[in-house]
Amino acid sequence: MFTTCMHSSNSKIHCNEKDKQILLNFKHAAIDPSGLLSSWSSQKDCCHWNGVVCNNLTSRVTLLNLPCPLTNPYGYNDFYDQSHCLTGYIHMSLFQMEFLEYLDLSGNDFLAITYDSMNSPSCHNLSLGNLPYQCENSSTLLYLDLSGNFNLLIHNLEWLSSVSSLKYIDLSGIYLNMETNWVQLMAMLPSLSELYLMSCHLDNMSSSLQFANFTSLEVLDLSNNEIHSEIPNWLFNLTCDVSYIYLDNNFLRGQLPKAKPNFQGLKSLVLSNNYLSGPIPDWLVKLEHLAYLEISSTLFSGPLPVNLGNLSSLVALEAKFNLFTGVVSEKHFANLTNLKFLFLESPYIIFDFDLHWIPPFQLDGVCLGPVGPKPPQWLYTQTSLKSLSFVNSKISFEAGDKFWSFVSKIELLQLVYNTIDADLSNVLLNSSFIDLSSNNLKGSLPRLSSSVQVFMVNNNSLSGSMVPLLCHNMERSNLQYLDMSNNKLSGGLTDCWMNWKSLLHINLGSNDLSGKIPPSMGLLENLTSLHLHENNLSGDIPLSLQNCHSLLILNVRENRFSGSIPSWLPHNAKALQLRSNQFTGNIPPPICQMHSLTILDFSDNRISGHIPSCINNITIMVVHIPSVKMIGYLFYIDGTRYIIEENLMLLMKGQGLEYVSDLNLIRIVDLSSNDLLGTIPPQMFSLPELYSLNLSHNQLTGKIPKEIGNMRQLESLDLSRNQLLGEIPESLSNLSFLSYLNLSFNNLTGKIPSGTQLQGFGALSYIGNPDLCGPPLTKTCSHDGIFGGTRPLDADDDDDHDDSEFWTFFYMGIGVGFATCFWGVCAAIFFNRKWRHAYFRFLYDLRDKLYVMVVTKMNKLFK
Repeated sequence: MFTTCMHSSNSKIHCNEKDKQILLNFKHAAIDPSGLLSSWSSQKDCCHWNGVVCNNLTSRVTLLNLPCPLTNPYGYNDFYDQSHCLTGYIHMSLFQMEFLEYLDLSGNDFLAITYDSMNSPSCHNLSLGNLPYQCENSSTLLYLDLSGNFNLLIHNLEWLSSVSSLKYIDLSGIYLNMETNWVQLMAMLPSLSELYLMSCHLDNMSSSLQFANFTSLEVLDLSNNEIHSEIPNWLFNLTCDVSYIYLDNNFLRGQLPKAKPNFQGLKSLVLSNNYLSGPIPDWLVKLEHLAYLEISSTLFSGPLPVNLGNLSSLVALEAKFNLFTGVVSEKHFANLTNLKFLFLESPYIIFDFDLHWIPPFQLDGVCLGPVGPKPPQWLYTQTSLKSLSFVNSKISFEAGDKFWSFVSKIELLQLVYNTIDADLSNVLLNSSFIDLSSNNLKGSLPRLSSSVQVFMVNNNSLSGSMVPLLCHNMERSNLQYLDMSNNKLSGGLTDCWMNWKSLLHINLGSNDLSGKIPPSMGLLENLTSLHLHENNLSGDIPLSLQNCHSLLILNVRENRFSGSIPSWLPHNAKALQLRSNQFTGNIPPPICQMHSLTILDFSDNRISGHIPSCINNITIMVVHIPSVKMIGYLFYIDGTRYIIEENLMLLMKGQGLEYVSDLNLIRIVDLSSNDLLGTIPPQMFSLPELYSLNLSHNQLTGKIPKEIGNMRQLESLDLSRNQLLGEIPESLSNLSFLSYLNLSFNNLTGKIPSGTQLQGFGALSYIGNPDLCGPPLTKTCSHDGIFGGTRPLDADDDDDHDDSEFWTFFYMGIGVGFATCFWGVCAAIFFNRKWRHAYFRFLYDLRDKLYVMVVTKMNKLFK
């Protein structure tokens, strides 16, 4: 890690005026919501400003240190709360400070880099979009950290040529997708030793480039980007002795080269979560200094090299979810005396350890799969184990098995996607983090000690009541995350929740639970998400839940709840999923005050009344708020960070989809299958950030407001089976992201707007509107304006047009009226079902013939 000398400010130092002016330029371009720069006054010596350090001898500014720490509260959060951080613009003149060595603006929320040529005459008129990128090489900058400015967009990096002295660069989290020449630009910095470009949306790695002139590079971090290519040749042709390479979480493909690269000093190689394939090359298992090898979630195949056991410096081997084959035995780990983490899983390998083998290492963490029918015996020799995982295994445990007493001392226990034959009803679990999801566990629930923080046992076949787990006496519970969804649990929710006040997340969905929500649930003041979906719960949503002030997600879909939708729901709510219940009454107006609400799903109930016109007060659906924030829970287990993301099953585009990591990006309003009346308020179509709108199966009337064209992000629109009138507004064609449309079974008239993507939807999107015409419907529109024809009319022809339109609808009215009366008489006469059906088919044919005849006559009459 790069270090620099940070000289302390001295009361005798007087700030250089040029440096002071540059810093004031920076202050004026920035927005400072928390007053971090309040000490930056032109009346004070800049060497005493917050974050500024000057050299004791020269009085020149050498360090500017203004990072904003990312807040990570323990539990539910948006992880990156930057509301208190600096924002606005970074003034380009900072890079012209002649003696600045250290610049750290990480974790802030800057939006762009700006330049004022009047105050910075040393920069030439070359531009970076609207920014200069070439200034006099007057800087001695060694350390540059702009990471964590997630909304900062930089079009290119050519301005770095003015700071060629850089040794350390961290631009992680900045949007650099526009820069395609970054490899060559970075290689021009002769002293660069550490380069961090993590999560920069890079999609190019100059794979055709044979050589990159990095002469001092030691650390290269390109993880979490969007690089679609093979690992480039220049990386394996480096002449510098690189020590750390991070390429994980990309889309890299192909095989590693067989020829040995110049990686003699390589200590860490991280390639996980890519599409790399083929065998492990021989040179990789001969790197004597290699300490961390991470190749999980790739497509590497073939046998695991036996000489892997010669990597005596190896500390961590992570090779989960690959396609390795063959037998793995103690020979593969013979000399790994420094090994601390062993993560090895492939469905095609067979573990065959000597029963009496004692490993040369003591592990902190292990993940193996598949194993069985018993855990390997050498596991019980590991006295410092903190995490244990078995994946894709068939394991059998007997009552009182020593395994459960062994794991009681382990912080993290993860047994997932296994077939475990065990009854846990008499087991006391003690680990802080327990994940037993997606197994075949049967019987009753286990008991939990007060040490447990996370308990996940979802996707099993556990049955019986929740009373044994929730209602036993416990002095103080630390449980924060509880997921028992997708089991066969029955009975009520119990009224023992007062013992679990630390809970943040509860998921009891997809069980056979019945009864009402008990009052004691209102004592969970820290609760942020409650999932009770797909059960047989009934009654009202109790008023006691209003004490859950932190509740952000309420998911009670597909139950038998009744009564009115509560008006006390928290104003900070993000997702309300109440679909498929028996709620009645109106939509409560306080819904409009939920400015952060992204999911509003009240569909398939008995809600009546009008859609509130104040719905455009839901700010997050109106204003574009750039977000990389994750929705989930953060836990630290023995110093290691674990994130569990929220998820919801949403109906959008006519199908149910589960949203996890992108849940925070979705904006949905679904009020379908209710008894809503009246017109659609224009304010409903003033939600430009909405992704999906479903108002189908109601009794809505009136026209589709032309304001629908404001919904630029709309991907799914369903207004079917209402009583909407009038023409389809032309503005609907402005919705360029629209991929699902259903306007069927209304009373829409006229021509479907042509020359737009609206013709790209099938006829099923428009059927059931008898007076709608034009592609993709087979019904053609007349040329004279009937049914929404597009023939232009001169001003002098307006009266004739009005008359013709009158007579057209007059004759049509006669025809339709006659047919209607005729049907009514015949319906009273014919009681034989076969005759009746045949006669109705005849009448439908007659109606169509009359319709064609009238239109033809009208065309001839007005030509």
